[in-house]
Amino acid sequence: MAIKAVFFDIDGTLLNDVKSVQKSTQKAIRELHAQGILVGLATGRGPGFIHRFMENLEIDVAVSYNGQYIFTRDQILYQHLLPKSVLYRVIKYASDKRKDISLGTASGLVGSNIISMGTSWLGQVVSQALPKKTVKTFQRTFKHVIRRIKPQNRASLLTVMREPIYQVVLVASREETDQLKDKFSQLTITRSSPYSADLISKGNSKLEGIKRAGEHFGFVLHEVMAFGDSDNDLEMLSGVGIGVAMGNATKEAKKAATYVTTSNNQDGIANALAHYGLIHKETELTFQSLDDNFNKVRDFHEMMDGQLNEMPRAFDPETASHRANFKVEELVEFLKATNPKAADFEASVAALHEAIDQAVKKVNQKEPTTSQLVGQVDALMDLLYFCYGSFALMGIDPKPIFDTVHAANMGKIFPDGKAHFDPITHKIQKPEDWEERFAPEPAIYHELERQIRKARARETKTNKKD
Repeated sequence: MAIKAVFFDIDGTLLNDVKSVQKSTQKAIRELHAQGILVGLATGRGPGFIHRFMENLEIDVAVSYNGQYIFTRDQILYQHLLPKSVLYRVIKYASDKRKDISLGTASGLVGSNIISMGTSWLGQVVSQALPKKTVKTFQRTFKHVIRRIKPQNRASLLTVMREPIYQVVLVASREETDQLKDKFSQLTITRSSPYSADLISKGNSKLEGIKRAGEHFGFVLHEVMAFGDSDNDLEMLSGVGIGVAMGNATKEAKKAATYVTTSNNQDGIANALAHYGLIHKETELTFQSLDDNFNKVRDFHEMMDGQLNEMPRAFDPETASHRANFKVEELVEFLKATNPKAADFEASVAALHEAIDQAVKKVNQKEPTTSQLVGQVDALMDLLYFCYGSFALMGIDPKPIFDTVHAANMGKIFPDGKAHFDPITHKIQKPEDWEERFAPEPAIYHELERQIRKARARETKTNKKD
């Protein structure tokens, strides 16, 4: 599948544990933009927190408050308010249960000092630094101190409630989530923090927000890659084309994802994008080509079999034979697509055999090259040139289709994390679920339909001018 949009959760994903965006992530976002891939955020955070990332990283669109508020750098695309009657019930419940609560406005979370501190940069750094065994003790002590200094005022919440409210954040343990779902069945209860629950309208989520963004920008869910680490990412990770869980993600997030990358402290975003060929991750030990398609295929071979060479060398006869056979199979497939009827296909294959016999005679009459390497490179380059020529004569842009095929090939890693090879042909094998998850034909079909529509639009515009 061709990826047209990439979305990042913020906390635990886009941000590392000291709440900064890693340089590898910043570079990856620039590379995505250079390829025309839309870059978005999908987060439980509100617009007020997000704006600085939108500007600093040139993010195209943000799905905030878990899909309740969607915006770009210059316009609001969608907003859904929580009903005042429901807000009043939630505020009353929180007051009766002595639960701290914050209301999500367009400018930020308003209400609980505990939540404000917990979602701040300092609060999250402290929580990351604490040993897991001491977190609950610290949390109880922290709540007690804050409440003594400045207890939550229900009257002030009722005043804030007059503003447009998009999300409610309620301090609650994981065990209390089911109770909240029963109490407020008209709301969706999700979690982006181990200490609190996010309450939003039914029918909204990060995934639905991405879908709405796609309707505006022109992509569908199977053309999206999304990164996340928490429970409010589960639907998103399982519903997009490629869901990537960070190495620091919850067990549930990892199960929902297509792929698990390294942590938010270990270049997790860049590593996953390189794994799927959306960027090329440079190292000091490998050379770089000006041909980005070559770099992607090189990444593929490095991941699959590690048989790369920094020093140019010719293929030995056995390896060259295997490589030639791969290409012959694709030529036969090309003829089959051209001649679906059995009789026509057999005739075209017979003509191919005849062409091979004639090519043997022609090549044998040439003076042999003095260098095996030069001869192999010359023949392969002519083959590459002929392929581009075929696309030019068909009127097809091969770049997005190449990206689709590359993403499908990168999906050939088996559950054991390794590539499996045919013992005779040495061809890379496909996992059992590869056809369902990665087969490129549907995406190629949609891409060709897009190119045809675009060509017709150009044709219509030209005819109107005439």
